[in-house]
Amino acid sequence: MSSTIVVGVTGGSATSRAADWAVARAVVTGQSVQLLGVVGGAIGAVGEGPIIESAMAATQELLDAEAARHAGSGVSISTRVAVGDPVAALIGASKDAALLVLGSDYRGEGSGPARGSHGIRIVAASSCPVAVVPDMDLGDRHSVVVGVDGSPVSDAAIAFAAAEADRLGEPLIAVCVWTPVASPRHSPMVFPEQYRASMNELSRETLAVALESVREQYPNLEIDERVAEGYPSTIINHLASEARLAVVGSRGRGAVRRFLLGSISHEVLQRLATVTAVVR
Repeated sequence: MSSTIVVGVTGGSATSRAADWAVARAVVTGQSVQLLGVVGGAIGAVGEGPIIESAMAATQELLDAEAARHAGSGVSISTRVAVGDPVAALIGASKDAALLVLGSDYRGEGSGPARGSHGIRIVAASSCPVAVVPDMDLGDRHSVVVGVDGSPVSDAAIAFAAAEADRLGEPLIAVCVWTPVASPRHSPMVFPEQYRASMNELSRETLAVALESVREQYPNLEIDERVAEGYPSTIINHLASEARLAVVGSRGRGAVRRFLLGSISHEVLQRLATVTAVVR
C-alpha cells in the first residue's frame, strides 16, 4: 500500500493551504509527500515545444518553492511535473497514492461554488481518498464529522474518520441523517409521530452497528452519535462549520435511504465548510 500523499499544485493561496495540510499530516503519519504540477491547455500544435518547455520550467520553479517552504518539516517531499489534461493526470496519480489533496478557492458562504466541474470529476474518479482544503482560515476548530448510513462506503468513511480523530486527539461526531418522504411543492405534508420515531430508531440502530468496530479499535476515542432529520449535505456542512475535518462516502445506499449518494458528497464539496475528505 502506498504511503505517499499527492498534492495537486496550481499556485496561489489554495495550493499553499493544501500543501500545509498535507505536510502537517505527513509529519504525524510518517508518510511522504509528492507535489504534482500539471502543464495543460492547448497541446498538440506545431511549434508548441518551446512553449511547453517554458511552462514546465515555470511549474518546476513553483514546485521547488513550495517544497522549500517545508524543508524543515522532516517530511520527505518530492516534486513532479506532468504534461496533459490536469484532471486525467491527477486521477492517474491517485492510483499510486494513499491520499490525494486538492486546494479549493472557496472562501466561505457567499463566495460562490467551492470547486468547478474539474474538481468534482477528480474526486469522483479518484482511486484513493481525496481531501479538499478550502482557502480560508479554519481557526481554532475541534472534532471530526462523518456521515453514516450503514453502507460499505459509509463504513470506509467511518474508518478513515475514526483514524483521523484518534490521530488528532479530537472527538468523532458520527451523524446519521434521514430525509422525509418528498411531496409536491406547497402540498401539506404532516408526518405522524410514529413515522418520525421509527426513522429515528432505525437511524440510531444504524449508528450503533456501524460504530461497533470503531469502539473496539479506539476504546479511548470520544464518539458523539447524532441522528438528524433533514437533508444530509446541509446538516453535514452545518456540523462541519465548527470541525477540523469532515468525511463523507462517495456514494451508497444503506438502511436509511437517500444518504451518501454521489450527489450528497458533491453537494458537501460545493459548500465546503472545512477540510473535507471523500472516501470510497
